[in-house]
Amino acid sequence: MFLDLEPVPFNKGFYSVDMTFFFDVCVDVFCPLATSPSIVNGVSIFSKRVILYGSEGNVKMFSSDCAKEELVGQNSMGGDVLPKATCQVAEPICLSARICDCQSHCNEACCQIPDCICRHFGGQLDFASNRSVYVTIGIFTIVQIVRNVQMLIPAYDFCIPEKECVTTSDDPCDMFRRIEFPTDEFFPPKVSDCGCNSDRTHR
Repeated sequence: MFLDLEPVPFNKGFYSVDMTFFFDVCVDVFCPLATSPSIVNGVSIFSKRVILYGSEGNVKMFSSDCAKEELVGQNSMGGDVLPKATCQVAEPICLSARICDCQSHCNEACCQIPDCICRHFGGQLDFASNRSVYVTIGIFTIVQIVRNVQMLIPAYDFCIPEKECVTTSDDPCDMFRRIEFPTDEFFPPKVSDCGCNSDRTHR
């Protein structure tokens, strides 16, 4: 997944988050003369844009983990410090798949696949086929914009315990025998204990 964050023009404090999802799709292909299906892996692309409020930052930010050659780039930055966009993605769910004729816009989308994604499939992908597999995938995502802010939190001194731990010489087995059996953990509560309405007419 790739994330790109840009400020929204003429709307201060708002940012557009462009997300590109790359799914590794595995399908079983059944041939007429074959008894068992062939497993084929492919990549599916989905793009989404959301606009979120991330406030404004008019300070320059420097970090101790940057290299010396990066100092010039940091010092030449503008006054605005962009926030950080994050996206949490649950496990995708495959809803449907079907074979269709390849449309004219398929090759344009395939050209945008990064090299690192192509290397995941062993090199260059095959775009010469005139048929494609269209899959419907359901995903649950949470998109956030994170910015470093200054917060005042009360601090306390070290808390040193003054009391000593009370030790006992009782036998652990005797102590366990004094514990009541947790009956409610094994049996459901009765009708009078479940909070249900008891004003019911029985026929």
